[in-house]
Amino acid sequence: MCGLSGIARVDGQHVGEEADALLRRMTRAVAHRGPDDETFLRSGPVGLGFVRLSLVAPENGAQPLSTDDGSLVLIANGEVYNHRELAAGLPAGTRMRTGSDCEVLLHLYRRDGLNFLDNVRGMFSLVLWDRDRGRLIMARDRFGIKPLFYHLNRERIVFGSEIKALFEDRATPRELDWDAALTDQMVSLAPVTDDSPAHAWFQGIELVPAASVVTVDLRGGSVATHRYWDFPTYDGTSTASEAELVADYGRYLAESVAECQMADTEIGLFLSGGIDSAAVAALAGIKPHTFTALNGSTLGNGDAESAHRIAAHLGLANDQVLFHASHTPTVEEWKRHLWLLETPLAGPESFYKYEMYRYVADTVPSIKAMLLGGGADEFNGGYTRSVARGGDWNDFLANVGAMGAARDAALRPDLAAWWNRPGGSLVSDRYLREAAGGPSTDPYAAHFRWKYRDVQQYNCWHEDRTAAGSGIEARVPFLDHRLVELVAAVPERLRPSLVWDKQILRRSMAGVLPPEFAQRPKGPFFYGPGEAHTFRAFVRMLSQDGDRLVEEALSGPGARHHLDADRVRGYLRTLQRDPSRGHVELLLRVVNLGLLEQMTLERPAPHIDSAAAPVALRVPVADWDAERELVEEQVVPRAELDPSGVLALDESVLLLCDPAEPAQWYLLVDGTTEYVLDADEDPDWVRLLRGLDGKRPLAEVLADLDIEAAAVAPLVAESLELGLLTARDRTHAAPMSA
Repeated sequence: MCGLSGIARVDGQHVGEEADALLRRMTRAVAHRGPDDETFLRSGPVGLGFVRLSLVAPENGAQPLSTDDGSLVLIANGEVYNHRELAAGLPAGTRMRTGSDCEVLLHLYRRDGLNFLDNVRGMFSLVLWDRDRGRLIMARDRFGIKPLFYHLNRERIVFGSEIKALFEDRATPRELDWDAALTDQMVSLAPVTDDSPAHAWFQGIELVPAASVVTVDLRGGSVATHRYWDFPTYDGTSTASEAELVADYGRYLAESVAECQMADTEIGLFLSGGIDSAAVAALAGIKPHTFTALNGSTLGNGDAESAHRIAAHLGLANDQVLFHASHTPTVEEWKRHLWLLETPLAGPESFYKYEMYRYVADTVPSIKAMLLGGGADEFNGGYTRSVARGGDWNDFLANVGAMGAARDAALRPDLAAWWNRPGGSLVSDRYLREAAGGPSTDPYAAHFRWKYRDVQQYNCWHEDRTAAGSGIEARVPFLDHRLVELVAAVPERLRPSLVWDKQILRRSMAGVLPPEFAQRPKGPFFYGPGEAHTFRAFVRMLSQDGDRLVEEALSGPGARHHLDADRVRGYLRTLQRDPSRGHVELLLRVVNLGLLEQMTLERPAPHIDSAAAPVALRVPVADWDAERELVEEQVVPRAELDPSGVLALDESVLLLCDPAEPAQWYLLVDGTTEYVLDADEDPDWVRLLRGLDGKRPLAEVLADLDIEAAAVAPLVAESLELGLLTARDRTHAAPMSA
């Protein structure tokens, strides 16, 4: 992993000495991406800055790279996994000057021109200066794993691995693109499929498209884009048998994992507890040190325990990295994290990932790359069950179709009547999709195009930044185009048996992983049982210091125009009372937009120069069964009740009984029913709520009702945190009546 930055004139002029200070500022802005080396080049119309994380050929792989005659100059971020194979196919007499895996790209370009990336396997972003042709080449890998941004005006182009580098140039706009953000499906969380191009969130900033080569003419500023790979059409053209497809998938995955281990330094692995990272761990020949997030969510959904058991089965070291349920990111922590990521999609997942990388860098600094299971869900059917909403394959297809229709109807409201006609449209779905400006392919293919977009806009974006923030490179074996193309070719008749719930991956692991690991149900990073701990932490974060983050977010001119401040504040109050009553991440993304607007103008200090909080702690676990209670206590300590405390229902809360069903009780918050209680299933809890009068100490109430404190302690603690119960100072409690 490396950091790229640079400037090039497009008006026939040279880059002068006055640009040196800008190049240094731009390079410093991405210095966290390359802690091992820093180099600069200024020649003619081009100036380049480069910082390096040395993973391959640490002693003999410095950049910029150039051909013998100096006519081609290259800086590249990432890895070319099949560089030896590609080098072997070059013309006789071709001489490699360094040990860098990226040097082969120079010779491929010299031989093949703009088609030089057709057979490259890897993850990369690159800038190549062709002196003789007077052009600048920028390109990225097929899935956009490695980032590259640019801004072009009539005089020059500036480019960099991260947007913050471009903001060091005073001629580059520093303005959030509110319209692009608020219409983005990942911000609004609208239940629609979206395959629109990935974008950079900021006005005037361009994201080099994945799988593309962008050519900039340095003699006039014209720009041309060449796609060297197209996302598959999912037309199901394979004639292979079911068994052959499974076997081929397993073979390609094993090859991809082996290629992702290419390094001259130590490589680790984030082990989540699911099939994806478990498969990578089982296929890795290097026996990587593994790391697992241990928080209230991963404890509740079983991921942390599963990861421990997988690591033990494979004989791998596993660090359970503790995130205490009570930990709340500070205002400064969140703003530092958000500026590192440069996206409103920053949230709990990215925060925990970033903290995991910080832990690794602090405790095992020899690890410079991390294997991940990312990308498996998106292209192997990992979301089929959730989209089906408890149904089967046919429900998945129907719901995906409905999501696509909702998107199309929004784009062409004048045709919406056809979509909404009872009994189905009399106009073909094909025409309606075409009229909305989308491809006329089926909803199944649309689902995967949507996920291809998600991978670029979110997954690869945050995986790159969270790793880069600690000088570590993220590697994703599942984002190998051979795997994606194979699944795309699965014929329609085999999709229910192979694509439903990632069965092609699960079945390919037969004999590699035991069934209890290979068939373990999908569990997202922090959702599911226990997710409330995560959501409460981030609600606390937003509300701390007098709602400081929210108020900062609402203070900018763009935020004042685009956001309803009172409703934003009201939404936070609702989530404070109960995070399950709304969507915490929706509010967080809106707040992030406002914060990014402010931070873009302020331009915080370079990440490498900013102060960081202490890293997380490791929880040693030798035997999960024997140490279960100890692990749970460290993550979510048992509530300790103050028996002398006086508790009462909050003023906003009413406890009501259904006269028709005496066992049915309801908790109303601000007049709205929020909780339904069953006195038959949990009689002690209902009796306690009825007995709390705001006058007597809790111990007295429990004794009168003959209820053990331990039986209700967790519910009391949760209710206090949610604001359903309030603790009163005993000296101010209402006097007891005679």
